[in-house]
Amino acid sequence: MKIYRDFTSQEEIDAQYNIGAGLPGWESWIDRYIADSETARQKLDCELDIQYGPTLDEQLDIFPSTHANSPVLVFIHGGYWRALSSKEFSFIASALVEQGITVVVSNYSLCPKVSIAEISRQNRAVIAWLGKNSQTYNGDPERIFVSGHSAGAHLTAMVCSTNWQAEYGLSQDIVKGGIAISGVFDLQPFRYSYLQPVLLLSHELIRQQSPCFTIPEVGPAMLMSVGEKESSEFHRQAQDYQQARQAAGMKSEFQVEPGEDHFSILYNLLDPASPLFGKVMEMINADI
Repeated sequence: MKIYRDFTSQEEIDAQYNIGAGLPGWESWIDRYIADSETARQKLDCELDIQYGPTLDEQLDIFPSTHANSPVLVFIHGGYWRALSSKEFSFIASALVEQGITVVVSNYSLCPKVSIAEISRQNRAVIAWLGKNSQTYNGDPERIFVSGHSAGAHLTAMVCSTNWQAEYGLSQDIVKGGIAISGVFDLQPFRYSYLQPVLLLSHELIRQQSPCFTIPEVGPAMLMSVGEKESSEFHRQAQDYQQARQAAGMKSEFQVEPGEDHFSILYNLLDPASPLFGKVMEMINADI
């Protein structure tokens, strides 16, 4: 009996989505993230642990551009909604700040303390906060972009699916573009995976929190980027979401990063010569 698409068992699903099991020594990537993030915080101007919401987890680490009215790029970290924090991802700012971009790394509550729905709400609150406060950090509130990796890519898509006018009283185009890196856009397989005891997914939550089921009528341009070495399901999910958005009339691209896996792909945001970095800058500069 099929439980999701052509999958008939949890083992088959986990083989596609349990990233650590498929990448021996993956922990060394987290160690590298931590070390490089400490270096970034030492070298770059930054303001840490800025409260954007009422709970202690709702904090931002901001790396301001040296130029006033610079574009703002929000980065939402991954960790399958149940691990890591903003502090492991300060390194993302390293090359982007040099390009005149104010980089904001968001922190949020984790499952099972809160649901994925609450995590989505918190990251939407980041955008609302920046709409009012980004100029304090040399950011232009009219040029906000959002990016994320893994679970953060899912959250990026949820942010880009928001009805900003109806829910927040903000301009519908407050987010000018989204970059979803190594993301998942259909949460259904996780209900049958090793993550379910932590994520506690219900049918209703899946329908409400899967970007592929919540395609908006209007939304910003998005790039879905996946590492060449990632599992076929990560490639399929990104392609399916890109095609669904295109069918709804929204500008969407899919791009494979040659030679990269689920963890190495993030370092392309530090390499101005990489395809991913080029697409990020192309999206931001197109909005000038």
